Amino acid sequence: MKSTINKYLATTILALSCLGCSEEIDTSARYVFKVDTVLGYLEKHEAYSEYVRLLNMTPISMRSQSTVGQLLSARGHFTVFAPTNEAIEQYLQQLYAENPSLLSAPSLDSFYDEHKRDSIYRVIVCNSIIDAGDNEEAVLTSDFPKETGNEFPLSNMNERKLSVRYKDVDSIFINNDSPISATERDIQMSNGIIHQVGRVIAPKDVTAALYLQEMIEEQREGYLVMAKAIQACGLMDTLSKIRDEVYESLYLRGIIPETANLYIDGHFPAGVNYTPKHRLYGFTIFSETDAFWREQGLDPTAPSATLLPALMQWLVSNHQYSDDDIFTTDNNYTDEANLLYQWTTYHILPFRTSSDRLVFHRNEYGYSASTPFNYTIPMYEIYTTMGKRRILKIYESKESEGVFLNRFPELDQARDGVLHELSCDPLDVGCKVDKDPKRAILTDIINCCIYPIDAPLSYNDRVRDNLARQRMRFDGMTLFPEAMSNDIRLKLSSDVKNQDVYIPPTKIYNYFDNMKMNDHTIFIYLNAYNYNWCNLHSDEMKAKGRFELTFKLPPVPRRTTYEFRYKVLPNGDRGIQQFYFGDDPDRLPAAGIPVNLTKGIGSMNVGYERDSGDDDYDAEVDKRLRNNGVMKGARSVTADGNSDIERDRNSNLRYIIVRQTMDPDKTYYMKVKSVLDSEQKEFYMDYMEYCPKEVYDNPETPEDIW
Repeated sequence: MKSTINKYLATTILALSCLGCSEEIDTSARYVFKVDTVLGYLEKHEAYSEYVRLLNMTPISMRSQSTVGQLLSARGHFTVFAPTNEAIEQYLQQLYAENPSLLSAPSLDSFYDEHKRDSIYRVIVCNSIIDAGDNEEAVLTSDFPKETGNEFPLSNMNERKLSVRYKDVDSIFINNDSPISATERDIQMSNGIIHQVGRVIAPKDVTAALYLQEMIEEQREGYLVMAKAIQACGLMDTLSKIRDEVYESLYLRGIIPETANLYIDGHFPAGVNYTPKHRLYGFTIFSETDAFWREQGLDPTAPSATLLPALMQWLVSNHQYSDDDIFTTDNNYTDEANLLYQWTTYHILPFRTSSDRLVFHRNEYGYSASTPFNYTIPMYEIYTTMGKRRILKIYESKESEGVFLNRFPELDQARDGVLHELSCDPLDVGCKVDKDPKRAILTDIINCCIYPIDAPLSYNDRVRDNLARQRMRFDGMTLFPEAMSNDIRLKLSSDVKNQDVYIPPTKIYNYFDNMKMNDHTIFIYLNAYNYNWCNLHSDEMKAKGRFELTFKLPPVPRRTTYEFRYKVLPNGDRGIQQFYFGDDPDRLPAAGIPVNLTKGIGSMNVGYERDSGDDDYDAEVDKRLRNNGVMKGARSVTADGNSDIERDRNSNLRYIIVRQTMDPDKTYYMKVKSVLDSEQKEFYMDYMEYCPKEVYDNPETPEDIW
């Protein structure tokens, strides 16, 4: 472990030195408490004397003179995992034993270098505190995750997510190895809650590249075959990236504004919209285990020169590709045309996601947040993998009993059905994702999670055919990997900093790679936590100004005719926009005439009628609407789990933007442009759909209403 600490210590110091906050503690916000503050309680207990000392020495940020101790004496909602003196001593003993060049003795006053000393102080202090803000509802975000391996909804002061592991009712660990005291926990203070921990919380700053490299060097089994494949494909440099240092510098220098006022007309709750402080990189790797490869006759510990040709032969023999794919099978593994490269990159998503965010459950039919693990209808996410752009479907339902990759069951999709799984062909079950932290790598890597899967994963013909025979609905935010890696999307927080996120215009910095906007666009992501909006996941994207936005879309699985659709919830705040669609982002043809987003489907002269209960008649209404280029909303999307259904709202509709042949080897773009000379009218986006002709124009089985 000594080599690991030496390697990531410099990264830790760099990361902590980049934290920025210009605010000082507002002492006027202090008031007399009937109950102690967090700091007051800690000061009264000798067991925390060393921790209190560090709290009063550690500034809130590198640009602040106020200390964390002062912060914990002020108004707020803090969750504090307070290490005892013994825990701090144990941590220092470990540092001294493994890195004697860092300090002369295992004590807080024995560091050779003041800068490194201050960085270690920050490690101990800032990793131990979650600041939920001053919103009264924010205290709810400090609730413990319900399942082992899941993360707390908010980051700690070191801007790292902490996870929980349950051994039994009295044995709870933070990040696997920091035990919470069975007796000194849930200590309620006026401004937060304290849990005593017996080990300093010090998550490693090991990158995915370093983790996999050490696995290879030590011949440590688990994901050794995948590690060697990733190395051979030349992906280590990519997997070593932690943060965008250019964005970091621009933010700290104030070139990227901290805030923006999007809503200036008072219609929507006025307030400040916050820009992300960082632009972090992340990755999610789904991997077959070494135990699987041994069953296939491959030795994970064999030299790469022996292992990789054997792996390539296995991929060819087991048809882990599509007949439409064009690839090479030589040992030039870094070539994007190489089969090993294509197979390996299909296992990697370009963002980090925790185990409880693989599939989102929020607004689907029958679901209730009060019973979060009582899943109802299937939910899935459509993502674009690394390397050659291909679709990976991540799926979870009541019947699946877990998260699966590329699962394609038969569903009860009838108009009077319930959309539950009826059956699943063994060939279409897909790969089950193991989320157990005993096997999944969830907290050991700063920029990546690694999940074992129980079956081989490939973009073969059966997967592509299944995708091409179904409607593919994707939330607009799935277009942006940065939203996941930077914990922007669907954050469980009502605090304004997490509700309204301002993304700077492209001319300042292109934060979302898959979106470009003109200089007149003011773009914001609305998290909508607890808003109960009738959107796919409640959240939505908006923009104001004379907006023009271009989005890179996911690929399609097969060459065939598709409808591309755009869902909108019209109202008087929206504008009139022209859609453009095509495969050349600089020369996108207009898709139809401008669309008035102020009108719901019920106020348009398109033959709308609410469902009557007569299936044949209702199907005729649907056909009439489609002939006019629109559709009702989806039955599966609700605002409250069952009664407030998107399909039943005459204010919801889906526009059919284009109907054309699309090619899986082309990249498609959608542009939306305001046709009004107005700063007040807004752009809105929730979800989009690819729907193949086999589904929307099937004479035997009409497209379902879900």
